[in-house]
Amino acid sequence: MGYLDNSSVTVDAILTLKGRELLAKGGNAFQITQFAVGDDEIDYSLYNANHPLGTNFYGTIIENLPITEAVPDETQALKYKLVSLPKQTTNLPVVTVGNSSITLQGPGNSSVIGPNTANIQGGNANLGYTAILSASTVADIQVTQALSNPGTLPTTPRFIGDNEDAQSVAVAGFEFKVVAKTLIVASKTATVTIIGNETGGSTTINLTVNKATTANLNLSK
Repeated sequence: MGYLDNSSVTVDAILTLKGRELLAKGGNAFQITQFAVGDDEIDYSLYNANHPLGTNFYGTIIENLPITEAVPDETQALKYKLVSLPKQTTNLPVVTVGNSSITLQGPGNSSVIGPNTANIQGGNANLGYTAILSASTVADIQVTQALSNPGTLPTTPRFIGDNEDAQSVAVAGFEFKVVAKTLIVASKTATVTIIGNETGGSTTINLTVNKATTANLNLSK
C-alpha cells in the first residue's frame, strides 16, 4: 500500500480480487451497478476546535491527511462506508442484537442471532446483514433467514488480521444461528460481528463454547 498525492484530485481505480474473479467468468458476471465511498483514512479526533487561528483552521490537519492507494483485497477496504440519510436526521442508524454475549454449553448447542437496525425505517431491509464468525474451529454459523436476492450483496470488509482471516467465516442474511463444535481440550472464545449491508455500522457479540464433558456430550446425542 502507498499514499496518493493529495495536492491534486486523483481517482485511483483498480479491480479487486472479487472483481477479477467475476471478470474471468465472462458473460454478464462482471457488471458495475453500484459504488460506495468511505473515509477509512480519516482520524476525526484531529479536529481542533481550539485552533488559535480560528474556525477556518479547525480541520486543517484532517484536510492534509494522506490518502491511501486503492486496495485490491476487498475484504480489507472500505471499513467505514459513508451513507446518505434524509434531511433533518438527528440519529444515525445503529445495528442491534439481543445479547452482547453468547455462551454455548456443549457440542451441538446453538443460539439464534436476529439483528435489527434502530433509528431508521426499513434499515437493511433489502440487503440484510453480514455475520462474521472469527474462528470456525469454535463453532459453525448458518443463515436461518436468507436474502431474497443474494447476488446483489456488497462486499463487506472483515476487519481482522491475517491469522484470523484463515479461520473466519462470513455469511449474509437476515437471521443467523451459531452452533457449537466439540471442544475436547479446553473451552474457547470467538466473536460474531454483525454488519449492516446498507446502513453500515456493526456490533460484536462475544461467543464462548465450553469444553465438552460427559454430561453435555450425552445431551447432544
